[in-house]
Amino acid sequence: MFLTTWAMLLLTAVATATDVRTRKIYNWTTYPGILLGLALQWATRGWEGAEDGLWGFFACGGLMLVCFVFFPDLGGGDVKLLAMLGAGLGAEDGILAMLWTFVIGFFAGLAMLIWRMGAVGLVREAVQRAREAIVLRGRLQPEEAPEPIQRWLFLAPAALIAVVIVRWEVLWPL
Repeated sequence: MFLTTWAMLLLTAVATATDVRTRKIYNWTTYPGILLGLALQWATRGWEGAEDGLWGFFACGGLMLVCFVFFPDLGGGDVKLLAMLGAGLGAEDGILAMLWTFVIGFFAGLAMLIWRMGAVGLVREAVQRAREAIVLRGRLQPEEAPEPIQRWLFLAPAALIAVVIVRWEVLWPL
């Protein structure tokens, strides 16, 4: 558990650096990370660990793939990053890390919107869009549609914090 935790922490830190700097999570981080996570699961826990890593890979990767299909703003690197965490942390800890990533990402995104628009502006915009959706029942013509709120959300830093939260007991003795 110690080695897989540190490997996932290091790989997620690399993904965080590239995500923040270039807005990309590269395959050279995630693909080897998936293989390393599965190999470390097998090396430390045998076939039970390998099976747990595969379940984590498919659970986290599969859910993120569904999100990727329905929310095109989500990048493919985010999908592979969380699939990597599922492979390296196992099914239970991988899903926990994924859920923590969503929670942290939500609050980070909300903080960014409040910072850019102000709390009152954000509430005003939300009420205006809700009113338009109710009154027009989704019948906005493309030329009438409001400009989308610009969002810059990096899931890799949220995933890094999530790994620390989920595997705190492994990191704490240091």
